[in-house]
Amino acid sequence: MTVFYILLEVLVAYLLGSLASALWVGKLIYGIDVREHGSGNAGATNVIRVLGYKAGIPVLLFDVFKGWIAVQFAVWLPVPGLSAEMMIYVRIGMALAAVLGHVFPVFAGFKGGKGVGTIAGAGISLFPLAILLVLVVFILVLAVTHYVSLSSILASIAFPLVVFFILGVRHPGLVGLSIVVAIFIPATHRKNIVRLLHGEEKKFDFRRKKNREDNLN
Repeated sequence: MTVFYILLEVLVAYLLGSLASALWVGKLIYGIDVREHGSGNAGATNVIRVLGYKAGIPVLLFDVFKGWIAVQFAVWLPVPGLSAEMMIYVRIGMALAAVLGHVFPVFAGFKGGKGVGTIAGAGISLFPLAILLVLVVFILVLAVTHYVSLSSILASIAFPLVVFFILGVRHPGLVGLSIVVAIFIPATHRKNIVRLLHGEEKKFDFRRKKNREDNLN
């Protein structure tokens, strides 16, 4: 019965992660599939690039929220009879499931985003201070380079360093998760890395686009 509850909670986390806000906002409100424009990614950055901040910021907040609530679900409805130590591993499993749901959403043909916002939300539940420090890294890199992809990659690589060396976390599951993040985020940004190396990656324009039609081309 315990295994059933664990699998059920992991499934719930995956389904939460599969809620494709970027796709739904684009289709329901603007009548477009954001995966067919801009970078082709169903994520908040591409929504901002294609549709502007009014559409992109709610998408970003929702992606973070669904990652957070997916992990918090295990806190609110803990598996009966499971130790506190094992619950940490269940929450880690739910974090991974939520991110996989975002990247491979069952509600959007298994073609989603890159998982950065959802990872951040899950991380807020598991180690909020680490996420705050990594966010500083992200903002600094973005401010200097204007590359969201590079900022995400470097922030993810800094994540296990912050967790282990700065915060002194020694829990094998949490340290292992931070290492997985440091590998997973660059892996989902493979095309961005190629474009960065060739000087072809688009910089993020902080100014709000005035002509949305230009961004759809």
